Amino acid sequence: TKRLKMRATNRRAHDNLCFMSLHCLQSGNPPTATVLLLLEKTTAMKPALLRHMASASLVALVSLCLAWESRLAPIYPGGSWLMLKCLPLLIPLRGILHGRRYTFQWSSMLILLYLTEGIVRLTTDNGPARWLALTESLLALAFFGAAIAYVRSGRNRPARTSG
Repeated sequence: TKRLKMRATNRRAHDNLCFMSLHCLQSGNPPTATVLLLLEKTTAMKPALLRHMASASLVALVSLCLAWESRLAPIYPGGSWLMLKCLPLLIPLRGILHGRRYTFQWSSMLILLYLTEGIVRLTTDNGPARWLALTESLLALAFFGAAIAYVRSGRNRPARTSG
C-alpha cells in the first residue's frame, strides 16, 4: 500500500506540474512555462540516458579544451599552458562513467567554472575562438542539465537494503 500511495502522490505531482505549465503557457508567461516543461521532460528521462548524456558531454568538453588550446585557436602560437585547464575535468570522469550520484552532485558545481569561462571568452575573443567558446558553454550546459536531472531522478527511489 505504501508503494501505491507513493505512485498516487507522484502522479498527482506530475498532474499538478503539467497543469501549471499549461496555465503558464495560456497566461502568456513563456519563460516560466519553458522552464517547467524542460524540468518535467528531463526528470522523466531514464537515468541511464541522463548518465550517458553527461558522460558524453564531459568527454567532449575535455577533448574540446585540449584541441582548443593546443591546435584550434591557442592564445599563443604553438599552444599554451591553458591546455591544463582540462585536468580538473578528469577528476570526476571515473565517477561519472560509473554513475556515482555524489560525483554528479559536486561535478555539477565544477562545470559552472567552464560555463563561466565559455561565456567570458565568447564576449571577449574574436574569430574561431568565439565559436569554440560557444561550444564550450553549450557542452557545459548540457552536462549541468544532465547531471542535475540524473541526481533528481534518484531522489525518489527507496533506499536499497543490504541483505
